[in-house]
Amino acid sequence: MDFISERLKNQVEFLIEIDKLKHIFRKTKLFNKSRFENDAEHAWHLAVMALVLSEYANESVDVSKIIKMVLIHDIVEIDAGDIIVYDTQMRKLAEEKEKVAAERIFGILPEDQKAEFIDLWREFEKRETPEAKFAAAIDRFEPILQNYLTDYFAWKVHDVTIGMLYDKNKHIEDGSKEIWNVVESIFSEVKSKGVIKE
Repeated sequence: MDFISERLKNQVEFLIEIDKLKHIFRKTKLFNKSRFENDAEHAWHLAVMALVLSEYANESVDVSKIIKMVLIHDIVEIDAGDIIVYDTQMRKLAEEKEKVAAERIFGILPEDQKAEFIDLWREFEKRETPEAKFAAAIDRFEPILQNYLTDYFAWKVHDVTIGMLYDKNKHIEDGSKEIWNVVESIFSEVKSKGVIKE
């Protein structure tokens, strides 16, 4: 690509690299149960969820910032892979891989964009700002809906317990009490049906 500037060349290389996200499959299935969702589809769905559900954030939020966060938060999984949130040991090991992946993948971009994307990625991971709290809430809400609509597929396959559901998803309330109320209703139904262990 000798015919374009170095900046544009780096940006195009980044866009080519992140196409790999379409080949990283998650542990949850699409709502229609036909196949596993990939990371790119997950990011798109979260961006739309941010547009549609932001009125339920606990605090006033910058929706465009949330959309940026959710579109880039799983790019690191190109190198680190997708690890189900309920596998605490593997998630801990993945954290270091994800930091290295962030440096490599975002490092393809021009320096100013690399810095912006890494800052957004770190902000999402820390869950301290109103935007990060809400982004983390919808990031957990989507797979909960997927499990609810696919007869609890991933929860059953991965031996997820009711206790694990509460433990790994309680932070949804930090971003949206309204969404957490919906999630609690789903968990209550799961518990009453006895479809997964306590």
